[in-house]
Amino acid sequence: MANKSKFQAIKGTRDLLPPETALWNRVEQTAREVFGTFGFGEIRLPLFEPTELFSRSIGLDTDVVSKEMYSWVDNAVPRLGSLADVVISWPDPIQTEDQFSAYKRYVSDFVKELERAIDSDELPKSPVNKQALQDVKEKFETLSQASVDMPEGKKLAGECVKAIRLAVRFAELGDYLTLRPEATASVCRAYIEHSLQQLPQPVKLYYIGPMFRRERPQKGRYRQFYQIGAEVLGGQDAPGVDAEVIEMLMTFFDKLDLEGIELDINSIGHNFPSCRPAYVELLRAELTKVRDQLGPDSQRRIDTNPLRVLDSKVESEQAIIATLPHIADHLCPECAAHYAAVKQQLQLRGVIYRENWRLVRGLDYYTRTTFEITAQGLGSQNAVCGGGRYDGLVELLGGAPTRAIGFAIGEDRLILSLQQQARASATASEAAAGASRVTLPSSLDVYIAWMGEHAYATAVRAAKDLRQAGFSVELPPTELKFGKALSHADKLSAKFALILGDNEVSEGLWTLKTLADGTQQKLPEPALIEHLRNSLGPL
Repeated sequence: MANKSKFQAIKGTRDLLPPETALWNRVEQTAREVFGTFGFGEIRLPLFEPTELFSRSIGLDTDVVSKEMYSWVDNAVPRLGSLADVVISWPDPIQTEDQFSAYKRYVSDFVKELERAIDSDELPKSPVNKQALQDVKEKFETLSQASVDMPEGKKLAGECVKAIRLAVRFAELGDYLTLRPEATASVCRAYIEHSLQQLPQPVKLYYIGPMFRRERPQKGRYRQFYQIGAEVLGGQDAPGVDAEVIEMLMTFFDKLDLEGIELDINSIGHNFPSCRPAYVELLRAELTKVRDQLGPDSQRRIDTNPLRVLDSKVESEQAIIATLPHIADHLCPECAAHYAAVKQQLQLRGVIYRENWRLVRGLDYYTRTTFEITAQGLGSQNAVCGGGRYDGLVELLGGAPTRAIGFAIGEDRLILSLQQQARASATASEAAAGASRVTLPSSLDVYIAWMGEHAYATAVRAAKDLRQAGFSVELPPTELKFGKALSHADKLSAKFALILGDNEVSEGLWTLKTLADGTQQKLPEPALIEHLRNSLGPL
């Protein structure tokens, strides 16, 4: 039995291994090719950003910001940060005089280090830091006079410890950073930072990479997950822009041969008094009438963000939500005309859609068009892509008013759907064998089975020539018996075995064995590459 390492991937993360990574590469390469034909260029973004970027863009009342982000203080003074961690996390209550003395030493060191860092400008001389320093000093002086040997002293010490912890937490010891939970805010930040508004508009950008959210892992959802996304920034909010972005998405899924996809669209109007705010108040009034029939999350959202109630997946709430007013019936004339034009543009492009009045975005900077694409094989969590127009986000982050629309594809879910599709189309015998993973096409074209010292030099040269021609080749470093070599080739799912022994080298006729059916033929060296090209198709 193989030894099991004590180190394993953290919950919610996983290793992507061959041959599955071949499918990931194909999906990402297809995205690059399709998006490129629509004039998009790739942007590569940092994995972490200032926490405020996401709290402002995603919204403080969302689950992502309030519960799911991986955030930390990037301590400007490492020793000070370490002391702060000890002071904050010290076990409570303090029971013995030794614990009490040790804690006082850490607090004293923290005060000295904080004073030094502020005086030397390693930390900002901000009102927050000055107040934190003053509060810790005052409570430390009181703490120093207490004695944990007496009940009154132990109580006083406990109160001081709580106050010191609170003051230390408020100190500005460094930047607040967050692993990106999504990429749209980062793209907008880059658009502003690099003055991309000075380029010909619109600017079309796409990204591929990992995101991070601390949520409960489930099918197709991980704490480190991957997204493929694109954003159109600047220019007009013409309906044709919205339709072309959606057309590009559908083209991408079509190139992947993803079956059973469905496109839902909606319009949520814009954030002016005659449009979405009026609908939100109407929705709040209707929800207030049935508040007692809703769960705690939906009850809270009635006050904070009624639109998010429409996203509820709670089974008992579905019949109630079905009776609520539709936002499309309450659009202002301008937004209604825009929505009608988007649908007309989609029809012009041959894009099939269905209208979904519950498809909303709850934050003020979202405007008008929203869309979602679902796929088969994913159960209730079947969305593989979501997007929409967000004309107010760049301005919210400090830029000039900027029209914008974009989307994000959940690559993990997309891969899972493609794998489920491949399994569903497998033969009955493969299904009966109980294969738990999709078998991807082999990435190994040729396995070179060589025998004898004289043949090895020829095998090395053959491997080099074949690789330069674009074929994937496995050349064993040591000689194997013929049967073992073919067994190894079969385990690697090679398509061909090139057999090189003394006879093949002396005659100049190389033996090529097709492993799928066992047939073989002798070919002169110059004809071998051409034969492989004809057999394997375009590289």
